[in-house]
Amino acid sequence: MFSTLRRAVLLRRLPTVISPVKRAFSSKIYDEIDPQIMNIDELNQEMKSIFGEEPSPDGFSGPATMDFSELKSKAESLKSTNPEISDLLSHIEYQKSSKEQPAKVASDFSKLTHVGISGEAQMVDVSSKDNTKRTALACCKVVLGKRVFDLVLANQMGKGDVLGVAKIAGISGAKQTSSLIPLCHNIALTHVRVDLRLNPEDFSVDIEGEASCTGKTGVEMEAMTAVSVAGLTVYDMCKAASKDISITDVRLERKTGGKSGYWSRGE
Repeated sequence: MFSTLRRAVLLRRLPTVISPVKRAFSSKIYDEIDPQIMNIDELNQEMKSIFGEEPSPDGFSGPATMDFSELKSKAESLKSTNPEISDLLSHIEYQKSSKEQPAKVASDFSKLTHVGISGEAQMVDVSSKDNTKRTALACCKVVLGKRVFDLVLANQMGKGDVLGVAKIAGISGAKQTSSLIPLCHNIALTHVRVDLRLNPEDFSVDIEGEASCTGKTGVEMEAMTAVSVAGLTVYDMCKAASKDISITDVRLERKTGGKSGYWSRGE
């Protein structure tokens, strides 16, 4: 009976225009199915048990549309009976994350003031901001090593006063920040301080830089540029004695003023 039904259903799916021989064969098959034994509903149910749901117009089985949650729920229910469903679930999650990713990236871009809507670099328009007193404090460390440290401490480096030259270089660097960092505004600084201190505990130079202004944007970059240029100058003054010098821990320590107000590292 089952074999007969399978052949009948397969023949029903053939094109409507078939040869007389096939028509006769098909008729013979259908004659073997007793209408008293199986009605149309039972036949349809049997067809579904063999072939599954009737294909949709686009050629795929199941509903015409199905969202990720419905598809995942259906796959979860079949996971225990078919190990290959695990691969399907992974694919569903990948497709879902792929659709959500562009929206997340766009949201992240909106938090970056120097990035435009389409991801291009832009300079921030600060014309609508209020003029406020702004300060920023930054620091960095130049690790010299014992031998170079002793030479700097004794002011025996061939190029002269390492700390004095680095201090002037740091101040000058702060004033040139907008020329070095493309999207920084040209700020009228009211004060720049750069201090360098020899640290015998780790044979290093600790550098601290502070910048101030009254304006529409902060001076964090000016303070960090000051300590960075001072650190590079220390390296340049000492590189003849050692190439193993390292500049580390360039960071902002504190800032005041502006919309975000006071901020301090560690608080």
